[in-house]
Amino acid sequence: MKNLLVVLAAVVLALAPPALAAPKQGDVIIRHVTLIDVEAAKAVAGQAVVLKGGDIVAVGPDAAIAKDWHATQRVEGKGKFLIPGLWDMHVHFGGGPELIAENEALFPLYVANGITTIRDCSGDLAEQVLAWRSAIAGGTLFGPRLLTSGAKIEGIAPLWKGTIEVGNEADVDAALDRLKNRDHVDFVKITDSTLKPELFLYALQRAKALGIRTSGHIPMALTTGQAVDAGISSIEHLDYAYNAGATDEAAIAADFAAGRIDRAEANRRLDAGFDRNTAMAAYRRFATQGVSVTPTLNGSRIIAYLDRDDHSKDAGLAYMGPKLRKTYEWRVERAAKADAPAIAARHKQIEDIGTILPMLAEAGVPIMAGTDAGFLNSFNYPGFGLHDEIALFVEKGLTPAQALASATRAGPAWFGWLNRYGAIKPGMAADMVLLDRNPLEDIAATRAIDTVVMRGTVHDRAALDKMLADTRAKVAAWDAEAAKP
Repeated sequence: MKNLLVVLAAVVLALAPPALAAPKQGDVIIRHVTLIDVEAAKAVAGQAVVLKGGDIVAVGPDAAIAKDWHATQRVEGKGKFLIPGLWDMHVHFGGGPELIAENEALFPLYVANGITTIRDCSGDLAEQVLAWRSAIAGGTLFGPRLLTSGAKIEGIAPLWKGTIEVGNEADVDAALDRLKNRDHVDFVKITDSTLKPELFLYALQRAKALGIRTSGHIPMALTTGQAVDAGISSIEHLDYAYNAGATDEAAIAADFAAGRIDRAEANRRLDAGFDRNTAMAAYRRFATQGVSVTPTLNGSRIIAYLDRDDHSKDAGLAYMGPKLRKTYEWRVERAAKADAPAIAARHKQIEDIGTILPMLAEAGVPIMAGTDAGFLNSFNYPGFGLHDEIALFVEKGLTPAQALASATRAGPAWFGWLNRYGAIKPGMAADMVLLDRNPLEDIAATRAIDTVVMRGTVHDRAALDKMLADTRAKVAAWDAEAAKP
């Protein structure tokens, strides 16, 4: 009889309806929220999201999820909008060893602005940045996920400090070996200060053969198409992409390489020769070859209008240490030396290059939001600048959905990580931002941050405000120390 009862009990349990099953256990549940499906550009109301550790484990209609799941922590999302974590795909750390502390103090600014991943595009603190990357990944330093190029590849005696100088193909091979096998960089940055054009192309080709993504500035002595054909993965700064629209780009590159024209004349001719049909053909080629563009448009706009805009009362200054603010002077002083024709040309150029943003989108080129924020780049504030960047994208003709995708999906796509980042669904990383307004209706809503979830940890508005207050306090203390006689 006892055995019969055991069997009957087992049968009853097996046939029990799902409602009687014990709820599954998560760490965090976000209730009654509207999910923003960035890929489909739509809002899905009445949803719940469950997190366990650093993963999203369940997403669906609120009532169903709440019935099936319990969680230790609840976040109320009623009337709010949940987006994937933001990515800034072009930042810088630098200014020399004496600025390490001020650079490190920038990390909370990114998190407080909803940015859960940043891509460092090289400065002069490469070894320190590599150490920060490890510390953040290991949980001993607070900050967004940090991806880095390490030291950039340049020519001999370049303008930029902290580079790997190469003068021949053997040097390039050694640089790539160091970056890949010693530093384990996430990508390689190659710039055009003194690097020979043929070595620029060789570096792109070798990196591609080694399976390393590349980003860079294209030398004036080359056409954009040559860099694309050599395998560049992302073009940094919109003006290089703009140059591809000149009907005589090849002739201008040849004249510059031969020393027949200077950079100013080359830029004048590139601008005068811009043609929409030529540009669209080039951009379709970008798309076919899988090349992304990081416009850094707001940073360029700030520099272009330094003669007009007063930044002395910028709220962002309170978050930048005095030594970092000092690095701003180089660009400010250089801009101040320009005469009236040069200033007018500067204004025209930034307005002209902005017109290609919707053209790139139309051609299918992935546009990655990146700020160029950091040392040297005057009044372009880490964290805050990403919201300025994507707002400018919309001003120049992108839809809010396209601008949002540039800051949530384009970065993961470039790294080949869309299976882990850029959407809110089971199996994805628990990096999200809870907003007070719908960013598909108004891109400025990305500034209206209620909560940031990073690697599964919830940072509510009070915590975000404390991050900002703590950074202001650090800067105030540094300012006070600097003011002492």
